[in-house]
Amino acid sequence: MPGSPVLGAPISNVGALVARCCRLYGGHLAVTSASKNLSYAALEQRSNRLANALLAQGLQRGDRVGIYLPNCTEIVEIELACYKAGLVKAPFNARLSPREVIEIADNSDAALIVTTAERAESFRAQLRNPQVGLMLLGDNENNSYERLLQKASDQFSAVSVHEHEVAVLHYTSGSSGTLKAAMQTFGNRLAQLRKFLMRGEGMQAGHTLGLVGPVTHASGMQLMPALCTGATIHLFSSFEPARFLQDMCSLRVTHTFMVPTMINMLLAETAGRYRPLPDLLRLGYGAAPMAPARILQAMDVFGPVLSQGYGAGETTSGVCALTVQDHLYARAARPELLASCGRPFLESCVEVVDDEGRPLPLGEVGEIVVSGADVFAGYWRAPELTADVLKNGRYHTGDLARVDEQGFVYIVDRKKDMVISGGFNVYPSEVEAVLHEHAAVQDACVFAIPDDKWGEAVAAHIVLKQGQTSSDEGINEAIDRFCAERLGGFKRPRHIEFVPQLPKNPNGKVMRKTVQAPYWANHSRKVN
Repeated sequence: MPGSPVLGAPISNVGALVARCCRLYGGHLAVTSASKNLSYAALEQRSNRLANALLAQGLQRGDRVGIYLPNCTEIVEIELACYKAGLVKAPFNARLSPREVIEIADNSDAALIVTTAERAESFRAQLRNPQVGLMLLGDNENNSYERLLQKASDQFSAVSVHEHEVAVLHYTSGSSGTLKAAMQTFGNRLAQLRKFLMRGEGMQAGHTLGLVGPVTHASGMQLMPALCTGATIHLFSSFEPARFLQDMCSLRVTHTFMVPTMINMLLAETAGRYRPLPDLLRLGYGAAPMAPARILQAMDVFGPVLSQGYGAGETTSGVCALTVQDHLYARAARPELLASCGRPFLESCVEVVDDEGRPLPLGEVGEIVVSGADVFAGYWRAPELTADVLKNGRYHTGDLARVDEQGFVYIVDRKKDMVISGGFNVYPSEVEAVLHEHAAVQDACVFAIPDDKWGEAVAAHIVLKQGQTSSDEGINEAIDRFCAERLGGFKRPRHIEFVPQLPKNPNGKVMRKTVQAPYWANHSRKVN
């Protein structure tokens, strides 16, 4: 298979493991959405039919299957079918533009794309490879998803797989802007499954996991672990705070995962009501930083249910966790822990190293490197990009961090986001955390701008809370005073601009480089 490493030892196929659970929980609901409910037995039958249908389309083991769909039950069927047949899942974020879909289809060399008939019309004529097949939902043609499933057998035995065999091409949301896909192997995916099941999050049959983020990306890492516990997965197709809270209550959702932006919107919607989601046992968050002040506010509203994860596509999901118990300990005795991303999982080796890759003493800031069975095999057809970050089997994350005496990891910032003002290092996340403590601030993005005297200066774009406006008398001065009381002079934003919103990528991360770029447009040194 092109781009594939040496296959390695035979291991369990995740698809086969889930198939066992489907037989065990047959009559229970496995996956639901606003329009469809699937039992475990139906999920097993339909994923078997799909595996047969994909192979009948001429696909061979190792071929890439593109998925360009909003959250729907079919995504779960496709993932299982790909595992079972030894095909490579290549999910496209549902919010991508047609041009971006074409680029990823070309980069992945997808043999087939599963999408809706409506979405296909936006890009099919521009596909660079006319041999790419399309399997369409909501279409009555012979190549429609349902027609092909109807024709296929519901019996399928999952193929044997090897630890280094590529299972998923995960297109990352990194800050470099370069199109790249992390090759996640069957060994990576099996390690990820073990991690989730060993975390002790308490998910079991009778519980409901509600996923609102795109399950083609971070949220989707919980699909297979949930199915292995007999829980029910409900897929939300959109996020509108008031409706989401209502649906979460009526569905009695016990577990969910959100990016901080969503949590902030729910906090604004609930207006301080306590336990608006009475059945909620776990509210996982991650994929972007969350200010400690907001975490405390979320604990006040949702109760002792928050759990944070830190990881990346290159590490096949999380490698550290700040558990519910850690959050409670932080509130009671160590509030600084809320600035931590937790401690490493049992199988994940997380170290902080210097520029030469040598481990640093506790408390010193260096780069996070990760090793273990969950570290990816490299970037798809990009050996130079791979060599930049994957060294001797260790993934260099580009995140700056320190570790305390109890093993908690504190991310200081992205290496490339750091502001160097007058020779002093300023970490935007630290300044943003202070800004989030101000009563008028809803969101903030801190970045470097050119400065003739200091080389770089700290700047901030700020979104004010509803009811506050930039024309309010003294608002700028009040925020500046607030920062002066809490930050060293070289860390204070020297330029503040109030904006209606911050640009964010489909995963909810603030696009810092997009905010920063105009300030460097006429300078010889550009944004990293």
